[in-house]
Amino acid sequence: MVKILGIDEAGRGPIIGSMFIVGVLAAEETELKFKEIGVKDSKLLTHKKRCLLENKIKDLALKVKIVRVQPLEIDSAVDGGKINLNWLEAHKQAEIINELKPDKAFIDCPSPNCRKYKDYLKAILDDKTVELIVEHKADKNYFIVGAASIIAKCEREKEVAELKKKYGDFGSGYMSDPYCNKFFKEKFEKYPELFRKSWAPYKDAVNGKKQTTLDKFTGR
Repeated sequence: MVKILGIDEAGRGPIIGSMFIVGVLAAEETELKFKEIGVKDSKLLTHKKRCLLENKIKDLALKVKIVRVQPLEIDSAVDGGKINLNWLEAHKQAEIINELKPDKAFIDCPSPNCRKYKDYLKAILDDKTVELIVEHKADKNYFIVGAASIIAKCEREKEVAELKKKYGDFGSGYMSDPYCNKFFKEKFEKYPELFRKSWAPYKDAVNGKKQTTLDKFTGR
């Protein structure tokens, strides 16, 4: 039996919440079963449909690995200067591959340079013989990656729902969302633990606040 692994993420870009990286391990012939039940890129499915598919995917898979990367870890990586978000994601993907031990791993590439990303990932794997297929839009091209994208999206949606119970409605969590943008401007001082502090909007807001305070202090 050839074991294939699909890896994808959800929550890479928002200013609120964790990034979830998911690996779905299955027998190669299960790709057709994923297709039959309606698996596709999670962005092309409704929330209701993703929820219906989540358990079906887990039933068909050999194993599922979910890695949650919280804002504090993202900030530490991005602002620490030792690693960027792409390489952080590669290390989490390597963690999944090392644990699930597939024959082939299909990965939705977060970097514009797939070759460079693939070489970096292979270098940090325990088993260098794992075949890596690293492509853009892999979640659309391979059902195994689409399955991973669905579970990742479901995990993020669960976390967002819990955060909203605690902090109130902040929309999607993405700054491109006007509702989230408004929430951020009103609440970034009240709930600093909620936001990714390495993101430019947070830094700009904090620096702007400091400058305003300085101007008042100096009488400018």
